Amino acid sequence: MPCGEKSTGGPRTRVVLLRHTPDPDRVCAAAAASCYSASPASAIDPRLTPEKMSRTIHNAVGRGHHSVLEHAVFTFSLEGVSRAMTHQLVRHRVASYSQQSQRYVRFDTPGYVTPPEVASRPAAKEAFDRAVSDAWAAYSKLVGLGVPEEDARYLLPNAATTNITVTMNARELLHVFGLRLCLRAQWEIREVAQLMLDEAVKVAPAIFEGSGRPCSGGPCPEGAEDCPLYPGPWGPKEG
Repeated sequence: MPCGEKSTGGPRTRVVLLRHTPDPDRVCAAAAASCYSASPASAIDPRLTPEKMSRTIHNAVGRGHHSVLEHAVFTFSLEGVSRAMTHQLVRHRVASYSQQSQRYVRFDTPGYVTPPEVASRPAAKEAFDRAVSDAWAAYSKLVGLGVPEEDARYLLPNAATTNITVTMNARELLHVFGLRLCLRAQWEIREVAQLMLDEAVKVAPAIFEGSGRPCSGGPCPEGAEDCPLYPGPWGPKEG
């Protein structure tokens, strides 16, 4: 199972591509070609070369025929991410999610993600760690007093780590990557999206070739006036 990891100022974030549609480029290319052919996908499939698969997918997507990408499905295990990140991720509705439960899992040991902007400032990190430690101590005390985990968890912070299984089709993944790899996106979900893309492109290079933030290939759809990092013709004006 392909996987990628990145340090997030706390426990190491890990993205594992658990399963995917076998030969996703071929499936989507055969489906796309069958829309413009007298032959069915089953007859087209054996005749597809890597070059023809790539060309067919790019032509279909270029014409706005994105539905052909829905035939390829990918399931990821996102591990050691924060609850703050997953609250953003689950807003993408065309997906299936299964998240580690704070109702049924007891968290005896503090596990949390520290934002880099906090980790880089000693005084800020000390305050952050102390607040999280205090919250965990109170959580553990409530559990020790017989309070159910589902009630004690109200004290756990958004920084608390979690694991979540995510299934999306390729069309939705491209949509997510376009939004969450934007330089304006929150840092953690941007890092997770990049790790997901790194794994997806290994098994579906034609589908995900060139995937990423829209401004890498043209005008920023968000309006680039306040883009913090992207210079050049589509970035903020000097002066």
